[in-house]
Amino acid sequence: MEGRESGVYRVAPLARLNAAEGMATPKAQTEYERMYSVLGGKPLHATLAQHWARLIEMLYASERMLELSRDPEITGSVVRTMPTAQPAEGVGVVEAPRGTLIHHYQTDSDGLIRKANLIVGTGNNYAAMCLSVKKAAAGVLRGEPVVSEDLLNMVEMAFRAYDPCLGCATHSLSSRLVAEIVLRGPDGEVLRTIRTA
Repeated sequence: MEGRESGVYRVAPLARLNAAEGMATPKAQTEYERMYSVLGGKPLHATLAQHWARLIEMLYASERMLELSRDPEITGSVVRTMPTAQPAEGVGVVEAPRGTLIHHYQTDSDGLIRKANLIVGTGNNYAAMCLSVKKAAAGVLRGEPVVSEDLLNMVEMAFRAYDPCLGCATHSLSSRLVAEIVLRGPDGEVLRTIRTA
């Protein structure tokens, strides 16, 4: 189920740009405006537009890094402030290519981590990612499919748009994706199972 009432939402570059009023660096702003002009304005929901949004964010990051590398406050001799007290709890939030990443840690009296809670962008995107994979699979597996590597690559594109980091996150760094597609008939009977190696 999709749509406003479904509760399905997306995080990651496209969601951030949909929520933003613009970019803080000139080249990224130009590309931000171009993306929305070419693709029809805000908000964008096209899954593969995630890649364009990710490129705009990378351009912004490059421009911003150059600015920061010239900032005397950052390039000065004081580069680290050591804590004077032992922290008991900490939360970090960062916007990553796969979406918002939240780390929450609690420590004991010795400073050892006793509780850690990580919320990654992929977890937030599961519902939308599954819907996109289902649509992609249904679109390429109509009728009597001739399953090929190209077909499976098209299905893979659906989740890579959300999570280009999935290989690292799952410790699957091979250049080949191992995928399994189960084709079912209208009654749910398994007609065929296709697995790539």
